Amino acid sequence: MYLMARQGALYRFRDHKRVPRGELDRHFAQYNDGITVLVPSYAEEVQVVRATLWSAALQEFPHLKVVLLLDDPPTPSDPLAAERLEATRALSAEISQALSVPSARVNAALATFRARTSGAGPVPSVELDAVITEYNFAATWLETMAEAETVSDHVDEFFVDLVLMGLARELRLVLLALGAAKAQETGPDHTRVEQLYLRLTWIFNVKTEYFERKAFASLSHEANKAMNLNAYISLMGGRWRREVTDGSVVLRRRAAEDAGDATDLVAPDTAYLLTLDADSLLLRDYCLRLVYFLESAGNERVAVAQTPYSSFRGAPTRIERIAGASTDIQHILHQGMTYYGATFWVGANAVIRKPALEDIVEVETVGGFEVRTYIQDRTVIEDTESSVDLGTHGWTLSNYPERLSYSATPPDFGSLVVQRRRWANGGLLILPKLWTQVRRRRQLREPVLFRELLLRVNYMSSIAWASFGLLFLLAYPYDSRLLSPLVLVAALPYFLAMGSDLRDCGHRFSDIFRIYGFNLVLLPVNLAGVLKSLQQAFTGDKIPFVRTPKVKDRTAAPALYVLVPYLIVAFSLFTLWRDVMIGNWGNAAFATFNAILAAVAIRSYIGLGNSVVDLGLGVVNWLYVKPRVRTAPVPVVVAKTTEEVDWQALLYHGDRRLNRDLRGGTDRRRRVNKR
Repeated sequence: MYLMARQGALYRFRDHKRVPRGELDRHFAQYNDGITVLVPSYAEEVQVVRATLWSAALQEFPHLKVVLLLDDPPTPSDPLAAERLEATRALSAEISQALSVPSARVNAALATFRARTSGAGPVPSVELDAVITEYNFAATWLETMAEAETVSDHVDEFFVDLVLMGLARELRLVLLALGAAKAQETGPDHTRVEQLYLRLTWIFNVKTEYFERKAFASLSHEANKAMNLNAYISLMGGRWRREVTDGSVVLRRRAAEDAGDATDLVAPDTAYLLTLDADSLLLRDYCLRLVYFLESAGNERVAVAQTPYSSFRGAPTRIERIAGASTDIQHILHQGMTYYGATFWVGANAVIRKPALEDIVEVETVGGFEVRTYIQDRTVIEDTESSVDLGTHGWTLSNYPERLSYSATPPDFGSLVVQRRRWANGGLLILPKLWTQVRRRRQLREPVLFRELLLRVNYMSSIAWASFGLLFLLAYPYDSRLLSPLVLVAALPYFLAMGSDLRDCGHRFSDIFRIYGFNLVLLPVNLAGVLKSLQQAFTGDKIPFVRTPKVKDRTAAPALYVLVPYLIVAFSLFTLWRDVMIGNWGNAAFATFNAILAAVAIRSYIGLGNSVVDLGLGVVNWLYVKPRVRTAPVPVVVAKTTEEVDWQALLYHGDRRLNRDLRGGTDRRRRVNKR
């Protein structure tokens, strides 16, 4: 499957032709549709969210709106959490205020140009000087912002160099072209100069705001990213009146003819959505190129366009670098999956057609309020399940063959455990939906190629069989009769191709061995995710969504996931001793290989000192028993005066005693009366 996907990727990279900048400017010059960027965030560091919002706000796109979807409790009791939440809330206003000055200037420059000139043909030299002045101002503004940034790690360096300075360098390139035109006593025509002015307005004109679904009782409070996105998407295209009921706020849709007031929540509808994780960064023309792709001929039924994210270069820890290497490899494989029609939505970033989401929406009533689910939250890999839903409704997905988005990889073993356990959980549960999609497509006489089916099944369930297969290879006492040299020869193309791909991505060829050791220490994590999927399949209980910690301090790993890699080393050494004693040299070599790579991976990715700390914390947590919470006595019912009665609660809730046993209630009343 790796070699097949890789071959498809090579075809796509060979055939891809980058759209010229002039064609993008021409297409969007009279553009009326918009895009809403949704950034779901939960307990993120302020600087991480800030960089993400800036990378979205500086997208060169007309009619851009950036919404930060805060999922933190609106009134946290922890002072540090409250301070962080207030700082995160302030980011939208901070960005809007910072962009107000350049936005006003370039808008005025465009209006002045349109008032001064009209018609066709080359513009006079004075107009060329004017547009040069504006581009010089824009580039200088970005360079000044970049110089003022505090660079504390490789992600900050990426933000400054490729987001801020990358855009500034593009503007300087335009200045070089305009300066050359002036020196040659020629220049672009009126239409092209107007497009150059419009480009500046696309950069600096943006609406920013934040939204907290947990502040409203009428929205779902399910603790996962999917419902955070669904809550805001369900409000788009409407005007909502805030209504206070028993201390809670609910949203009521206003009628179209009702003008409303300034306190209403207004969520304009847009043709496209961009979902962006709070630890991801976009390059400057991400939105332009992906929306242009979606609006090109032949792509009318493409629901999702994305660039599977790459890792930030220059990571300080070994585990972050090797996790980034495996991520960069996935970018290549996903391109090949698109070639064979087996694309899956990778949730860190994606441009989505809003009508496609309306096709797969599920509506239910919970507690008297309508809850609309566009992105499924049945599993913790909501993007994979939504990919199958879109395919069932006749939509396709596509990966754009350029690296335009980057995302952080976990910097330590503890946070990596959280991420990879979530990735391993849910694929098996989605397989029945895939069979439903295949049957539906065949009923409609649509071709379902066997290679597409292979790649899709492999993507959703390979973690399960690969984990159990690796466990078998480590534990089963096979001999030379079962281990043929041809097996090793057959695996060589896979490892050679992966090493070549790693080198092309900027990593080392020898990282294939580090990735093998990396997968050895992640074996218990992957097995735990698979077993959780099986548990959900049998019990029907939804697995809680656990977000990957994105903090600069180290995250402690569960003791079991630290202990098992040591057991793998110990068992491999035992297997080595046993096979040497009986002369089973092939298996002895394999055991030696596993023991060495697993030991190196433990030292590099977990750390010996960190292992002691995490194992100690595991023992302490196992021995510690929380004190029993005693049930409070039944309070004495004291009659309230008319002035003390909460009339709003009575009118809204009515009688809130649900399914109470009549006899028990009578006994309680007798006890209260005796007191």
